[in-house]
Amino acid sequence: MFSLDVNGFEIVARTLIVYGLLLVALRLAGKREIGQMATFDLVVILLVSNAVQNAMVGSDVSVTGGLIAAGALIGANYGVATARERLVWLREAVEGTPTILVSNGRLIQQNMRREGIDEEDVQMAIREHGIDDVHEVRLAVLETDGSISVVQMDDSSHKGRPRKRPRLPWRRGG
Repeated sequence: MFSLDVNGFEIVARTLIVYGLLLVALRLAGKREIGQMATFDLVVILLVSNAVQNAMVGSDVSVTGGLIAAGALIGANYGVATARERLVWLREAVEGTPTILVSNGRLIQQNMRREGIDEEDVQMAIREHGIDDVHEVRLAVLETDGSISVVQMDDSSHKGRPRKRPRLPWRRGG
């Protein structure tokens, strides 16, 4: 139960490779995919976790092997989180940068296509901020966490600060 069938260093190396590749794959999936998880997103994540388990621990099914893999994942995640706070280029690579979706009442179709956002998503975010029409929006930004910030035209009550969409329980960091 506790004896390793595979070298502990091999488990760590395999786990770090899987972690790195999944981090890149999820980043390429886009902000919106991570920011709002639908049921099918959760199913994919659960299946991916099951699919990569053997890639991390190989033939080892011991408790020790599982704990080594879990420790490597937690350590790698802590390392990336700490490094991204200090290195701007890493933060942008891991989290991305905000994307302008609406500027002065006009949808920016190129940015919406790149982020996989359709007009209905933007309209919904605008309505959630109590605004009826896109022409009333000075700025709408897809933030790195998947939320959409909206600034209304001539809205002095917020002094130019974006109002963010309310977080839903399944949103990252919510």
